[in-house]
Amino acid sequence: MARKPQQERSRATVNAIVEAGFIAMAKSGPAATTTRQIADIAGVGVGSLYEYFDNKEAIFSEMSQRFVADTVAMIQPQVPRLVRMPIDEAVKALLQAFREFLQHNDGRYLNCVQHAMTLDFEMYLEPLQKALSDLVTQYLMHHPETLQIRNIPTMSYIMIHGGIFAVVRHLTDPNPTISFDELADGLARMVGHYTEQEIRIARATRERLAQTGQGSSAGSTDELGREAVVPDQDRTDAGGDQDHEGNRQHRAGVDDGPLLGNPHHDR
Repeated sequence: MARKPQQERSRATVNAIVEAGFIAMAKSGPAATTTRQIADIAGVGVGSLYEYFDNKEAIFSEMSQRFVADTVAMIQPQVPRLVRMPIDEAVKALLQAFREFLQHNDGRYLNCVQHAMTLDFEMYLEPLQKALSDLVTQYLMHHPETLQIRNIPTMSYIMIHGGIFAVVRHLTDPNPTISFDELADGLARMVGHYTEQEIRIARATRERLAQTGQGSSAGSTDELGREAVVPDQDRTDAGGDQDHEGNRQHRAGVDDGPLLGNPHHDR
């Protein structure tokens, strides 16, 4: 931006130029859009436009930042409601809200996101990624059982970005083969079924480990895996213990002779 607006009148001019950028791009696409076209739609002179923007790319940059900021502003108020829903219902509600947001004002944001690569959206996505990450984190906190999902960051990334792409692709398709409700329901069921399956796997793993632990609790083992407790049937039939060399230890009153010496010693 060539000059930052300081006064209310200047801010209104900048806002009119940015809004005109959305309208011009919706009509002509990024490549065919010109600064003169934007200025005419905004109702300002080209000279006034260049006071605030160096070129049309600078206007596109401001449009991208506004789109991201408005998307975050759309998501944040819904978080308290979404995190209390079952996950499939939360997915459907978020997708519906995203659809309405993109189609607002004659679909100017939908046209904007269509040209995301041209507009260098990836440079400005950090606030949106943080908002979505915060939504996932809060949902996990409200539903501790979902913490059992393996590799949560990876799966969250795939599902969020895959869902966004699917919505944009559907809304920009002039002849979609399915309705938006069918798309939202399918995505919601996919996320819900995956979450349920992960929870079942985690539960089965815990039960298997618990059973394994019970089976080994009957006898403790040493560091080599040998039983530290000698079974009764392995003891000597005279009731005596064995020393460390395996020799039988005799007990007074039980053994019929001294441990050492001649067995024919005088009686």
